[in-house]
Amino acid sequence: MFVRYAYPPNERGYCGPSDTASLLRRGGTAAPDAGFHTIAKAFTGAWPYLEMIAAAAGIPDPLDQRVVEAYWIGNELLDRVDSTVVGTTMEGLFGQTVGQQFSRRALGTATTGLAHHSFHVFCMYPWTGLLGHERMHAHALSLLDKCRIRWAQVTDITGGRVSVESQPLVYAGGQLDLGPAAREETKGAVQGEDQFEELAVGDWVSVHWDWICDRLTAGQLDALRRYTMHHLTIVNERSGAPVSAVPADERSGA
Repeated sequence: MFVRYAYPPNERGYCGPSDTASLLRRGGTAAPDAGFHTIAKAFTGAWPYLEMIAAAAGIPDPLDQRVVEAYWIGNELLDRVDSTVVGTTMEGLFGQTVGQQFSRRALGTATTGLAHHSFHVFCMYPWTGLLGHERMHAHALSLLDKCRIRWAQVTDITGGRVSVESQPLVYAGGQLDLGPAAREETKGAVQGEDQFEELAVGDWVSVHWDWICDRLTAGQLDALRRYTMHHLTIVNERSGAPVSAVPADERSGA
């Protein structure tokens, strides 16, 4: 499960080990071994959240499927992680990378942010603060939209390509929101995975960049929507604050 969600940004070189093939090879094993833990730790954006969730839930392995699901999609384990710990820990890890002014602003999420991927994308990335910037707006909006885990409904399957409909991010009046549903073409499932052989039109799936990561159950779909909207609300509540600079390094993500 970790591989399916972490592979799309790793394929682009945004985060994780430089040997992308190693991620896929390890992901095919029945259970994560020490070698795979080393690879997963190279995802410096995701790994600290997995550790926090596992520790709060009393689960020894940060790659336990319940922990991985909590971070990428969302589940009840997120309620066990102290929000203040989430905010201050992430500020300490990424404050220098994104600039001091932004990191101070990020502390405003300390009492409400959750250890979910959408928190990292919307509340820790400096791209949110560049929305509306004349030169960077389009690039920032595109990165935020592609990097978040978005829910989408399958509309067509042809020759290994899967078309889906999802609501893209829009930015207007200083507010970040979801726009009307739009169609996009994906590459299908992350290579090496055969679990989507029976994917059908009408199925709900999760998409990261342009790969399908998972077929979503009704409960997972609800959780992904709920946690995403929670952090969009945080972004909009603090939308007036400035950021200090364009980020110098995009590889702190995933």
